[in-house]
Amino acid sequence: LRELPDLVDVTSDLRLTSPRLKVDIDRDRAALLGVSAQAVEEALYTAYGSRQVSPIFAPEDQYQVILELLPELRADPQALSWLHVRSASGRLVPLDAVARLDRGVGPLTVSHAGQLPAVNLSFNLRPGAAIGPAVAAIERTAAATLPATVTTRFQGAAQAFRDSLTGLGLLLLISVLVIYLVLGVLYESFAHPVTILTALPFAGFGALVTLWAFRSELSVYAFVGVIMLVGLVKKNGIMMVDFALEREKEGVAPREAIHEASLTRFRPIMMTTMAALFGTLPLAVGIGAGAEGRRPLGLAVVGGLIFSQFLTLYVTPVFYVLIDRLRPRRRREAAAAGGGSGSAAGAA
Repeated sequence: LRELPDLVDVTSDLRLTSPRLKVDIDRDRAALLGVSAQAVEEALYTAYGSRQVSPIFAPEDQYQVILELLPELRADPQALSWLHVRSASGRLVPLDAVARLDRGVGPLTVSHAGQLPAVNLSFNLRPGAAIGPAVAAIERTAAATLPATVTTRFQGAAQAFRDSLTGLGLLLLISVLVIYLVLGVLYESFAHPVTILTALPFAGFGALVTLWAFRSELSVYAFVGVIMLVGLVKKNGIMMVDFALEREKEGVAPREAIHEASLTRFRPIMMTTMAALFGTLPLAVGIGAGAEGRRPLGLAVVGGLIFSQFLTLYVTPVFYVLIDRLRPRRRREAAAAGGGSGSAAGAA
């Protein structure tokens, strides 16, 4: 991890400095001599544990008899070679005959995550580095370095970052779907909500381009700004489509109706857009305490509004006319049949 360019101050809580003596049982030789692994463990527990072998009853109290090595022998590793293990036949077998003693070092303390032993690695980000690419680089390094028996998970700010991004894409999809359903109920149509929502991809593209141009990451605040764009941008399409539908009811052709709606609704569209734009501009400029955290939100909203504003007045009318041409022929024939029967009745 110290070789990754985005990380600094990489440390670990694993300190392999505590002397350790490992008893490695030769199971084949132990089986040949009739010594089981449990017998070896019992002998070690008797010497270094706190085995209570008998109580002593006094007139006023009782005392437990604890079997163990003398304190000076417990601190001497050579005392292990003096221990004997009783075999299945009853003979005493020296511990050296069935086990090998290896000297080494071990951890001072063993940390746990839940019920599993764990090692904690801490790091900081270098100035200007984003936590998203750093987390991805750590995951790639862990996958290429650690064995399959070791699992990893993040804690602290990295875990909060991963948890905050979980489900944001689904949240954006659900918000668009809810808006589509509400507009569908409002206009009693499956096509007109699509016309209104055609400006959303351009707004999202403008937000991402703005974040990239200002070297700002797609943080949680920036994603909140993208979700805000869903509500801010669709009002342009609502203003034009609503006016065009009213003009169609008066007998105006769809092409002329949407063109007239674009001209008539131009001023209120600009007024609402400018109000939202200047309302979020201080966030994009980044003034005040904690501005670096809110700046991505402002950049996403300002960039998306500016980019979509130039295209909404052109894209929405085009989709309105295109969807009108793609309406089912049966509906058009029904409308024509209704108009023909009305003319025949008038002539009669």
